[in-house]
Amino acid sequence: MKIVHVEAGMHLYGGAQQVLYLTKGLRDRGGDNLLVCPPGSAIARAAAERGLAVRELPLRGDADLGFASRLRRLLRRERPDLVHLHSRRGADLLGGIAARLAGTPCVLSRRVDNPESAAWARIKYRLYDRVITISDGIRRVLLAEGVTPGRVVCVPSAVDAAPYAHACERDWFETEFGLPPGARVLGVIAQLIPRKGHRHLFAALPPLLERHPDLYVLCFGQGPLHDELDAAIAANGWRGRVRLTGFRADLARLLPCLYAVAHPAEMEGLGVSLLQTSAAGVPIVASRAGGIPEAVRDGVNGLLVPPADADALARALERLLADPAQAIELGRRGRELVRRDFSIDRMVEGNLRVYTAVLNERRP
Repeated sequence: MKIVHVEAGMHLYGGAQQVLYLTKGLRDRGGDNLLVCPPGSAIARAAAERGLAVRELPLRGDADLGFASRLRRLLRRERPDLVHLHSRRGADLLGGIAARLAGTPCVLSRRVDNPESAAWARIKYRLYDRVITISDGIRRVLLAEGVTPGRVVCVPSAVDAAPYAHACERDWFETEFGLPPGARVLGVIAQLIPRKGHRHLFAALPPLLERHPDLYVLCFGQGPLHDELDAAIAANGWRGRVRLTGFRADLARLLPCLYAVAHPAEMEGLGVSLLQTSAAGVPIVASRAGGIPEAVRDGVNGLLVPPADADALARALERLLADPAQAIELGRRGRELVRRDFSIDRMVEGNLRVYTAVLNERRP
């Protein structure tokens, strides 16, 4: 089976990492993959290092109508059995048009729960033989917009748990972030954008920082809210206690050193960082929004609170800070959950079933 995969992102964030997991898993099962991505992207470098075939095509977003023509020519030349579109930024609509013009069966992965107008959704999603959502939460959004139920299949994202299953390198961690010995660190792993809800965490922090002098907060990620959040840290007098650390590529090394992770997002497709956190045995306090409850099971590997509720968030975090034994138990269960429900093999097999169903339907 020959599959052309299209990933438009420039950075190796969660969605792009899933594409690497999938293409490697398909190759291990005898599949023939070609990855199409923008020139200079991080996934192009990572895929080439893993011996995966890569074709770089210019893609400048939703307005780059020429991308549809470039991809159509590639599909006609490569003659794949199917094309799998993995991201939105220009690749979903334009990629679907290119596949339709080339006569190639087409599958789209949808990783976000952003709503679209019902009229537009009913038109757009006819371009795809299947839409693969990474959570039931996203699937429900599409069904509510009128997309045909038989066209939408949920295949959850995956995480390679092995790199996270190790003890914390405490001396390195404290030196790397200038932490005092024995500091308990609350992590936030998310882009610095409004829907990730950093402002709700900041509203919850004052009583927690006052009651727990050993508590420190590290925000991993980058984005347009950096200056605004940095100003809030300064205005509250939190310099040294709350820090914006930027994007980190070494989460597998960092995560086991965290006491807990907070994820107060208002919208979220699933949250690969939450799966990584559980793989590291770290408990989570998160919003009951989008697909988050599928990754964070209340009372199993974390605690869930209503979205945009800073008081509830503060209470849940206080529960974990006041009860280290509970935090350890939630972390242990999280490791079990990830190995059972979010393995790479399970994700690859789920995608393969979708491909097979599509191709069977397309056969004369």
